[in-house]
Amino acid sequence: MPHRTLGAHGPLVSALGFGCMGLSYGIGTGVDRSQGVALIRQAFEQGVTFFDTAEAYGALNEEMVGEAVEPFRDQVVLATKFGFADGNAQAGTDSRPERIRAVAEASLRHLRTDRIDLFYQHRVDPNVPMEEVAGTVKQLIAEGKVRHFGLSEAGATSIRRAHAVQPVAALQSEYSLWWRQPEEEILPLCEELGIGFVPFSPLGKGFLTGTIDQHTTFGKDDFRNVVPRFSVEAREANQALVVELGRIAAEKGVTPAQIALAWLLAQRPWIVPIPGTTKSHRLRENLGAASIELTSQDLQGIGAVLARIQVQGDRYPASLAARTGR
Repeated sequence: MPHRTLGAHGPLVSALGFGCMGLSYGIGTGVDRSQGVALIRQAFEQGVTFFDTAEAYGALNEEMVGEAVEPFRDQVVLATKFGFADGNAQAGTDSRPERIRAVAEASLRHLRTDRIDLFYQHRVDPNVPMEEVAGTVKQLIAEGKVRHFGLSEAGATSIRRAHAVQPVAALQSEYSLWWRQPEEEILPLCEELGIGFVPFSPLGKGFLTGTIDQHTTFGKDDFRNVVPRFSVEAREANQALVVELGRIAAEKGVTPAQIALAWLLAQRPWIVPIPGTTKSHRLRENLGAASIELTSQDLQGIGAVLARIQVQGDRYPASLAARTGR
């Protein structure tokens, strides 16, 4: 597995990380603790050194990560997040300094570690000045409890304000073949400031794998049930992109998921996607993308497809979309 540095001064990590959210939260039914621990260890054995979790995914999620990596803690980079009231994403934001500190202490316990390698603000809190947020994390860094500061789904103004107080090592936001808005303003800003970019949902919450169509049903707790882009009508319309992706993948003898991840890796040398999965064979498939070289002709062909096909449906319901880009 090749490695990349997140931004100008961030950590050195595997070119593909592992997004742990779906092991216990949000997508699908999750897995039990022992399965989650085993899958994380399999990822490490296959070269992954970057693992992403969050308070909002539940204590179990952080505990899975902590238990899994304890034997090789010093060989990996652990990222977690603060920023929701009582750790509940449905309860609104809370990035008051005392709350940030409380989350840090709880995460250190759950992760069985003495430092958080990358501590993200999960969503910008409009009620707490960004300077206070960045200043609090700066203090935690000075105390040795945190190594690097990150933001998630933040807008350009917030990124600049935070970076002026404490350099931002990484921005984690959605980016994939079917959500390319970061290209307009955020990626150029990251390049200007020397900030790494960590795309979450790099496989379009599973859609770009080619395994989801208009007939697919999701479990009652699956987040995709409330996502407009996953309505039956949108899924049917968006099959056109998956069909084209499948054609390109077949020509190269790889899978659609591998093309989607390789495309992200080809965009910038400081982009590190964090695909997640609960299945060992999907983990191997995803990590195989790190060895796929897309030629300029390949990228032009993919670009032509993207220019021709308009993806249908918003990526969030209005209430959640209001939390992004602030």
